[in-house]
Amino acid sequence: MQRILPAQHDWPLHDVAASRLMEQQAQAGLPTHTLMQRAGMAVAALTRALHPHARKVWIACGPGNNGGDGLDAAIHLRAAGWSVELSLLCDPARLPADAADAHARARSAGVAIGGNPHPTHAPDVAIDAVLGLGGRRGPTGELAALIDNLNALDCPVLAVDLPSGLNADTGQPHGKACVVADHTLSLLTLKPGLFTGAGRDHSGEVWFDPLEVTPQRTSIRLSGSPALHPSRRHAQHKGSFGDVAVVGGAAGMAGAALLAARAAHAAGAGRVYVDVLDSTLTSFDAGRPELMLRHGWSHTASAESATVVAGCGGGAAIRQALPRLLSTAGRLVLDADALNAVAADPALAALLTARSPRQRETVLTPHPLEAARLLGTDTASVQADRVAAARQLSQRFGCVIVLKGSGSVIAGLNGDLWINGTGNAALGSAGTGDVLAGWIGGCWSASGSSALDAARHATWLHGLAAERSQASPLRAADLIDAMHSAAPRR
Repeated sequence: MQRILPAQHDWPLHDVAASRLMEQQAQAGLPTHTLMQRAGMAVAALTRALHPHARKVWIACGPGNNGGDGLDAAIHLRAAGWSVELSLLCDPARLPADAADAHARARSAGVAIGGNPHPTHAPDVAIDAVLGLGGRRGPTGELAALIDNLNALDCPVLAVDLPSGLNADTGQPHGKACVVADHTLSLLTLKPGLFTGAGRDHSGEVWFDPLEVTPQRTSIRLSGSPALHPSRRHAQHKGSFGDVAVVGGAAGMAGAALLAARAAHAAGAGRVYVDVLDSTLTSFDAGRPELMLRHGWSHTASAESATVVAGCGGGAAIRQALPRLLSTAGRLVLDADALNAVAADPALAALLTARSPRQRETVLTPHPLEAARLLGTDTASVQADRVAAARQLSQRFGCVIVLKGSGSVIAGLNGDLWINGTGNAALGSAGTGDVLAGWIGGCWSASGSSALDAARHATWLHGLAAERSQASPLRAADLIDAMHSAAPRR
């Protein structure tokens, strides 16, 4: 059993279909009821480890195998001397085979099984075993009341496999009733929904027990700590780490371009140019005089060797620069107003789509509203299935995608996806997205890596810096310094 975050390495994530298949394959080679017995033992063990001084537990069980896990856990907790109160809101005669076996064994062990949707005595800890992978719609009636009562408790709540009412694939609640747990013990497989969308808020701290089954490799992974920067050799110089050109900063929005440029420089780029679209801006950044400011975008347009970051604070003016940038830039990061311009102009979208066949890599860094515009839909649809939206964007435009938000989703061109496990609400501050775009550009330039590796590393470091910071919200300029301090040193 392991605590998952912070993730030290990549973890395979299994959606409902893959989890079901893996469960079937594992059961075929084991004695009957073995997986549930292992699950119940794991739930009891984690409950005791997290709350060593607790002695009273309320276990809320539903009508499926998730409830069976709770029944089995009750046996072990009672044997350990705990006072166990268990609510089972279903007809025991209709339980699935594994859960029915756990029910029979729980009764034989003397577990008090009742039908109340709330505990009769205040528990020290509660276990949510109401709904698992089988949930397909919002809980109603007694099950919804059971979930509401779990959320109303003053004691900690441990969710079995996933918080009841949460979609295991998307990380969004099926309906209004959804458990908000302090801890979640994911069993057999890790589910994507625990780490993106609303999943982090509902799951609390995530733990994993594979139940002695080796997880299979999948196309969706939780991103660990991607090592990227090689050691710098003595003979290297600024030209060894490439040029980054930031194109943006229209009137009134120059700060966004400067933030991106500062981030690119801190990420390791050898030289950073800022092609500002605001002609009134002074000729240098007083805070970072090493940045080279130029007015307009004609210099960048023909610099195929540079990594171009376009759109940060670009306003409507970025539209004029994009045709040439899309056609000539060798490595291109598009953010903010550049994404909105592409979404609004089919000709620009066609130029973007044509880059991949020409072996020109591109990274798009949309937030959910920008992603919705690119897909011709609305934000709610994007957030309803963030993994699917990122994959669709990557396939449509032939780009690496960083769909920002809680559990940012990084999509590669071959269909592989990563959910980023770092970050918190401290990043909900103006300019932090510009910092991410600039850092991707600088990391990409300095490391000589692929677009995908640069995007994964920058997104991971972006979140890590927020987690380590004591400030909330975290100001974007401070975020750059925090990322620079948190970056691995070799």
